[in-house]
Amino acid sequence: MYKRVVITGIGAITPIGNTVEEYFEGLLACKSGACPISYFDTTNFKTKFACEVKGYDYANYPSLFDRKEVRKHDLYSQFAMIASEEAIIDSGIKEAGLGPDEIGVIWASGIGGIRTFFEEVKGFVEGGNTPRFSPFFVPKMISDIAAGYISMRHGFRGPNYATVSACASSNHAIIDGLNLIRTGKVKSMIVGGSESAINEAGVGGFNASQALSTRNDDILTASRPFDKNRDGFVMGEGGAGMVLEEYEHAKARGAKIYAEVMGGGMSADAHHLTAPHPEGLGATAVMKATLKDAGLKPEDVDYINVHGTSTPVGDPVELNAVKKVFGDHAYKLNISSTKSMTGHLLGAAGAVETLACIMAMQRSIIPPTINFQEQDEEIDYKLNLTLNKPQECEVKVALNNVFGFGGHNASILLRKM
Repeated sequence: MYKRVVITGIGAITPIGNTVEEYFEGLLACKSGACPISYFDTTNFKTKFACEVKGYDYANYPSLFDRKEVRKHDLYSQFAMIASEEAIIDSGIKEAGLGPDEIGVIWASGIGGIRTFFEEVKGFVEGGNTPRFSPFFVPKMISDIAAGYISMRHGFRGPNYATVSACASSNHAIIDGLNLIRTGKVKSMIVGGSESAINEAGVGGFNASQALSTRNDDILTASRPFDKNRDGFVMGEGGAGMVLEEYEHAKARGAKIYAEVMGGGMSADAHHLTAPHPEGLGATAVMKATLKDAGLKPEDVDYINVHGTSTPVGDPVELNAVKKVFGDHAYKLNISSTKSMTGHLLGAAGAVETLACIMAMQRSIIPPTINFQEQDEEIDYKLNLTLNKPQECEVKVALNNVFGFGGHNASILLRKM
């Protein structure tokens, strides 16, 4: 029989707040994280804005980094250390009497150290092709290094690896952590994801695939899911982490419990490199799989934090899939896309948005979909898309969807404790 799994610690660093509290207050304040890109000269780029983490300085985290230590970390890894640290301290898991083999880490990133890769290769070319790479080049670049660093810092010797599945990466990390605890392999898992791909290669590459918004004249409202004039996603950065724990252990030690992880589902579109299946087959399948895994019915769900990237193709396909899965109940629940505020954090999106679901349950308020201006005939506005302002609502069960390039789909179901 499966063991129950709960969330006992949470942490975040996002474009609208550098802690969990700041992040959720930003959501409720309808705060847009979009800003002109500060990391490089965007003169020759189609997109000149993104959702950057604001006011970040590694020196503000002296327990984690000094001038020497920070040289070993790509920015995505720094974000991983910060988000996981907040979650671990919040949970008190290190004082919970567990052995080091009973706690593991799964940390996701869709792209990993793309900033490091670009800068090192650029230096190689500009240096006349002389191979003077940093000894930290490969460790900083690879997507699994954040999980390694978290385990080394805290001495966690349980399962340790990364999940890399584009935008679905951190939901896959949560699901893997859930199943390891469910089956008795470990007592606790630190899970989450982080991303920092706002550089020449990241922005230029997504521009080439026509995925990014180019609304340079109105950047604060550029991420506009479900709006007729949506023109692509806004790239975000940051990360979020959470501590998963076996319920009986958490209960026995008197831990603060945020939510129970009821189940997770995974599927593939098997259709296209970047576009969803036009009939939403993968999206429908993953939500059905998640409900089955959780042992819940569609009418049990109160809120869905949808993938909702603000792309012309993706938004209506996902909403149609919601209607197929939830039937008449689709019109009785709240739906919102918090990417309208944070932008799209790529491999970290699932963790950041699962955190939004947790806080919605804790506070009994739904974070909105902001920037809605004009109706689109392809969107069913009889659905409650929580447009432009938060809505008070008791949330007992919440679902988070993420869908990634390559057709990777992963969903998480949470229940309020």
